[in-house]
Amino acid sequence: MMKDLKSSARKAALAAREAAHATAHSAAHSAAHSATKTAPANRHLLAAIGPARGRIIAGFLPIRTEIDPLPAMAALHASGARVCVPVMAGAGQPLDFREWTPDCPLIEGPFGVKIPAQGDWLVPDTLIVPLVAFDAHLNRLGYGGGFYDRSLERLRKAAPTRAIGFAYGAQELPLIPQEPTDQPLDALVTENGLTESGSTESGPTESGSTESGPTENAPTENAPTENAPLAAPDAAP
Repeated sequence: MMKDLKSSARKAALAAREAAHATAHSAAHSAAHSATKTAPANRHLLAAIGPARGRIIAGFLPIRTEIDPLPAMAALHASGARVCVPVMAGAGQPLDFREWTPDCPLIEGPFGVKIPAQGDWLVPDTLIVPLVAFDAHLNRLGYGGGFYDRSLERLRKAAPTRAIGFAYGAQELPLIPQEPTDQPLDALVTENGLTESGSTESGPTESGSTESGPTENAPTENAPTENAPLAAPDAAP
């Protein structure tokens, strides 16, 4: 029953995401012009993350119709953060995170996803999380593989880890079916603004306001800085 509910929600959300992506890029004639179509969302994302220097932040390389976080990732790198992207170790496993820079060479990794050809393995304090759908309670629906749920469970057991969903506003559904293994988001960013945990009743806010702006949830003193994949816990996620 739960599998069927999620499958139906995923199908509807993917159709909505495809339409939103087509609208955002319909007038694009170049990569630079295309990036301007998601500029508001990337500005909100940077504001949600906050000061970058000394941080380890995981982004993602967008596939298919996912919203593009690359402008924000490049800005974070320029501001002194170490940026990394997920690498799938295998089915049923948490993700590892390899360092990424705007000009790093990419190769085809597991499941056909592009990954950096080389680079340190990092442990992020904040993750920019792709998704298929979300709801007003910051529940996330992914592709069904459970990679981010297992990864966030592992990271959060070791240290405070903030998960920021990044999506088009059209990907919102009334309610995402939830299971005990599903990991919630701490914040959600779309082109319409930022929604944080505890502020969902008022909807998205425009980032940059001093009264309602995001607070920094990831510690700087105790943030993980290991350069190898985090050891898996004794119990499987």
